[in-house]
Amino acid sequence: MEEIIQHLTPLLKEVSGYIFPNEIELHWGLLVVIYPYLTGLVAGAFILASLVKIFDVKELYPTYRIALLTALAFLIVAPLPLLAHLGHPERSYEIFLTPNKYSAMAMFGFVYAWYLMAVLLLEIWFDYRKDLIIWSRSETGIKKWILRTISLFSSDISEKAVKFDKKAIRIITLIGIPSAFILHGYVGFIFGSIKANPWWSSVLMPIVFLFSAIVSGIALILIVYMFVLPIRKKEINMLTLDKLASYLFYVMIIDFSLECLDFIHRVYESEESIKILGELVSGKLFVSLIVVQLIIGMLIPLAAIGILKIVKVPNDLKKQIYFLSAILVQVGIFSTRWNVVVGGQLFSKSFMGLTTYKMTLFGMEGLLLSILLLVLPLGIMYVLFKFLPPWEESRSN
Repeated sequence: MEEIIQHLTPLLKEVSGYIFPNEIELHWGLLVVIYPYLTGLVAGAFILASLVKIFDVKELYPTYRIALLTALAFLIVAPLPLLAHLGHPERSYEIFLTPNKYSAMAMFGFVYAWYLMAVLLLEIWFDYRKDLIIWSRSETGIKKWILRTISLFSSDISEKAVKFDKKAIRIITLIGIPSAFILHGYVGFIFGSIKANPWWSSVLMPIVFLFSAIVSGIALILIVYMFVLPIRKKEINMLTLDKLASYLFYVMIIDFSLECLDFIHRVYESEESIKILGELVSGKLFVSLIVVQLIIGMLIPLAAIGILKIVKVPNDLKKQIYFLSAILVQVGIFSTRWNVVVGGQLFSKSFMGLTTYKMTLFGMEGLLLSILLLVLPLGIMYVLFKFLPPWEESRSN
């Protein structure tokens, strides 16, 4: 009992107004913030890749494989924050053995498995199949067998087989787009369906989550594209970069409009919770919501890219602005997830008080583990890029 009192005493000092005893400490912390952030990057990256195959956006062709492998790297890590938060990750397989169709969180396992196995991995395999066969013929040793294994020991690279690969990719992509929408839209659905919490209970929540995911995914591919090519001493294609920035700009406008619509709708309804939500926004969430999410993560990148569409500037300066804008977008989207997950728990269900969130450095909910989970996909990307080069010159003719 004394340990519990000592743990809660620092939190009590930052509590304002009247809250219920079980609301002093938040149930969802940084790991649950990272979870929707990672799934959003996956959905956004895949949707960007889909533009190449479905809408034949030729300027984005150099980013197609980069987007697929980036989506795969982040998808592998995406469930880990949730498993770490829930505890006993070794029991996660039980959701497949004893499925609960009434649990939106449990159904994520099936959505995740479908997207990973039936969509993303299949599309990558069909796109790389011919290259894997050709690469394995010129390799020796263990790498040769790794490439042959990944290709499932396929050896047919005839024109008919390649034609079938392209047709399969198109079909999988058509299936993959709504699957990507479901993958991240359902995260917004989980929050939006909690009617007891007025910060989350909005019909626009799944849509806002989805478009912010697309924004974060496009920004991520722009960052990866601009970071990797100079390291490989390759010239950045300005047509590709301009097209990426254009899509980022247009989707950001849609995302910003949806968030404004959600805000206007809340103010117009003016339910009994409006007062405490106003205190929340003007107080504990002012920096993360108004300064970081709105100004730094949305308005500044929008203005910067918008100006570049009007004013002609040197390519080197344009690259720097694009890169910085994409970084700010990532900061803003992460702040969005923070404001939804943590912000929705900071006010009492009595609508009469506010609590606080204290982040720890160590432990399963600590900052160090969270940083590791954010960095881990980058290491996986490095391995994937080594074994499955996404560069144009690596493609077989």
